[in-house]
Amino acid sequence: MSRSVPTDSSAPAQRAHSSAGSPWRTRCWVLLAGAVQALCYAPGPLPAWSLPFVQIASLAVLAACTLGAAGPRQAAVLGWLFGLAQFAIGVYWLTISMHQFGGMALPLAIGALLLFAAAMALYAAGACALGAWLCAWHRNPEQLARRQILNAVAWACAWTLSEWLRGTLFTGFTWLNAGYAHAEGMFAAWAPFVGVYGLAWLSAFAAASIALMARAKDTPYDRSAAAAIALTLLTGLLGIAWSHIDWAMPQGQPLLVRLVQPATPQSDKFDPARFPAIQDRTRQLAGLPAKTPQDQPKLVVLPETVMPIFQDQVPPAIWQPWLDLARRMDAGLLLGLPLHERLPQSERYTNSATVILPGDHQPPLSAGQWHYDKHHLVPFGEFIPPGFRWFVHALQIPLGDFDRGPLRQPPLMLDGQALAVNICYEDAFGEEIAAAVQPGEDGSPGASILVNLSNLAWFGNTWALRQHLWISRMRALETARPVIRATNTGTTAAIGPDGQVRGMLDPATPGVLDVEVQGAQGLTPYARWGNGPILIWVLLGLLLAWRYRRPQRSA
Repeated sequence: MSRSVPTDSSAPAQRAHSSAGSPWRTRCWVLLAGAVQALCYAPGPLPAWSLPFVQIASLAVLAACTLGAAGPRQAAVLGWLFGLAQFAIGVYWLTISMHQFGGMALPLAIGALLLFAAAMALYAAGACALGAWLCAWHRNPEQLARRQILNAVAWACAWTLSEWLRGTLFTGFTWLNAGYAHAEGMFAAWAPFVGVYGLAWLSAFAAASIALMARAKDTPYDRSAAAAIALTLLTGLLGIAWSHIDWAMPQGQPLLVRLVQPATPQSDKFDPARFPAIQDRTRQLAGLPAKTPQDQPKLVVLPETVMPIFQDQVPPAIWQPWLDLARRMDAGLLLGLPLHERLPQSERYTNSATVILPGDHQPPLSAGQWHYDKHHLVPFGEFIPPGFRWFVHALQIPLGDFDRGPLRQPPLMLDGQALAVNICYEDAFGEEIAAAVQPGEDGSPGASILVNLSNLAWFGNTWALRQHLWISRMRALETARPVIRATNTGTTAAIGPDGQVRGMLDPATPGVLDVEVQGAQGLTPYARWGNGPILIWVLLGLLLAWRYRRPQRSA
């Protein structure tokens, strides 16, 4: 026998879930929320303490609008508008590389940015459509209102799945992942457990809970929505309690490191006429005397492509002073440069890092010295996707087609520390960085220190520099490893295993940062299992929501 739904209780729920305002007003709200979300990935317009709260609030606006949409199609449109605003504003600095340094006309560069933002927004559109479909339950408002916690879980799982797909498909683009807004705040201590995608899930669950509570206000089901909010707050309190856990133990003695920021303008970097003078100036900066003999660094770290031509094209007159500097300082020089290897039947060109040790008498790769080859290449900047060679040629980007290095490469061993190097964009992929912390199958040790070499001069002194620093902070939290960053124009910094910045240089200013870095050993849950647990949780949540969405047979 079937049971009827009382009309007196469903009526207020129906009113609570009716679409508020006109469609155009709703779209304007969503566009504004996406624009505000774009500000949440590094301090700048907003103070650091506010980023997690503003991010959740802006995502809650999207959740409220899509959960009140007429159906998945309308929700997809709203999600796409949110993503369009977020990416058009959040990565506006791409136009600088395309126009100022790539030679593309400004209108074309802006058009390319909007096309890219429109493509990235498709993931948000899919998430919102899936979330609206799962939470519809045949458009029965009472069923929607009763299962507020499951609604929030379903919406958060849909959002997190879209974040993971965006970071994985077509080599991935993880920039502006919702989790990065929580490198500080009450959810940050969850990063060693669930990584940035887990933080994205927590923020989406909090946003959906707020949206559902707002929509259930003055209905018989607002207590159910309040329970979802209470669960979010409890999660945050647990995170604050777990922030005092030490996930790693010290390894060996601290290493004295000098991080060099040459601040070479991108317009000068690849100019052959200025190459010798730039090398002299950078070498003098790297060789500045320490304050005391006890502060003399054992490792000097220089940025990505600090040597901007292939090593076998560098004149001996350029190499020899660098070899002399390593001997004079009695320190290793870790520097970024493109490498050219002649193999028996082919040739390899890689964006790499190598080291000059005090006892070396030959340039890098001449005698098989250690080197690291970048694995995760940037589309259009470091490799050419099929069918887009014309676009790369239009940009006139030097060094634009590299070979890929293996995922797991031996670390640089120095004074009892294992240093895992990654180059620029690579540290935006948490699971790949976590692989460097684990012991290698070849018996090589896991990293005790993470090193990032970058050159963001392509993007000027913009949000890109601060956003990248926030990404590096997340990698430190996930792996419980110190992270040191040597960049051309910023942000050069030393980050502790707790994700806190221990020292940094002002952007676009030449300088050196001398720091003492304590290596660490031990594995966080995220370093052991990567994104696997959070993806299993997301799939289980989606399956559960789908199960309850199916029609219920009458008894």
